[in-house]
Amino acid sequence: MLPRGLVLLLGLAAAVISVAGIQAAAWLVGPVFLALILVIAAHPLSGWLQGKGWPGWAATLAVALVVYVLLLGFALVMVISIGQLSTVLPQYATQFNDLVASVENTLAGFGIGPAQIQAATQGISLSSVLGFVGGLVAGLSGVATNVVLILALLLFFIADGATFGQRLDSIAADRPLVVGALESFARGTRSYLVVTTVFGFIVAVLDAVALGIMGVPLAVLWGVLAFITNYIPNIGFVFGLVPPALLALLVGGPTLFVIVVLVYVVLNFVIQSLIQPRFIGDSVGLSASVTFVTLLFWAWVLGPLGAILAIPLTLLAKALLVDIDPHARWADALLRSQDKARPVAPEPS
Repeated sequence: MLPRGLVLLLGLAAAVISVAGIQAAAWLVGPVFLALILVIAAHPLSGWLQGKGWPGWAATLAVALVVYVLLLGFALVMVISIGQLSTVLPQYATQFNDLVASVENTLAGFGIGPAQIQAATQGISLSSVLGFVGGLVAGLSGVATNVVLILALLLFFIADGATFGQRLDSIAADRPLVVGALESFARGTRSYLVVTTVFGFIVAVLDAVALGIMGVPLAVLWGVLAFITNYIPNIGFVFGLVPPALLALLVGGPTLFVIVVLVYVVLNFVIQSLIQPRFIGDSVGLSASVTFVTLLFWAWVLGPLGAILAIPLTLLAKALLVDIDPHARWADALLRSQDKARPVAPEPS
């Protein structure tokens, strides 16, 4: 047998090569895995319909229609909201210019020279913000390509999902650990999606209602953004806070800005960063430190989509690298939350 140090070095080298390959193919890996996660989430609906007497083809068609309607409806809400944002922002040109002037005066009060102030603020303008929004709208054509790819993948995955249970049964006789690992991955992914979706919906409704009461424009858009960023573990609420807080600063000045920040901290930080991770840890069995580190890792590898899918991706990696290998059971004790930790069995000789 090879020395353990050499095995470790070879494993690290293989991991680096694999990660580099995944990163190079992020345009494909991200949509494929997103489609897989959606099929895993919707698969119980097919079994429930067949239990009610529906034929297999009808249950598969119903699941596909439900997933397609939800995806297209969500995309429609985002397109309409972004269009409204590009219409609303020009109305606050005066407030934006006054805010920039106030920042310049504050910097001058600290003894910063005019040249430094101009260098710091010359790229800040409402037109640049509008250009960013226009870039988002123009980039919808590129997003549409991914949407078409995801919809096509969903169709094939849902069709294959109807017979996936039979395939696992045929594998179970020879590879029971593989089947158990895949089933554990599917259960953990569904539990994570249920918990995150429930908490995300609660946070989105509370944020939208609070912003509407405070008079912040496009409250529905910021609620949808809060729902999406809720799938980013631990720090997702920060990304959902920045746009409505800046818009509140333009609409109502520093007072409204502070109120929006406080409301988000009370609602989003408490729910998403304190309460929700406890339920997620119980449902998927990953410690809080592991979820945070994997968030950074998958965001680096796959971009924003990797941040949203960080926990399901980690569960799949754990299933394929740890759960199916009796020699790697020791790693399970390091990855799991304390409540889910299990005694490590002696390594087979």
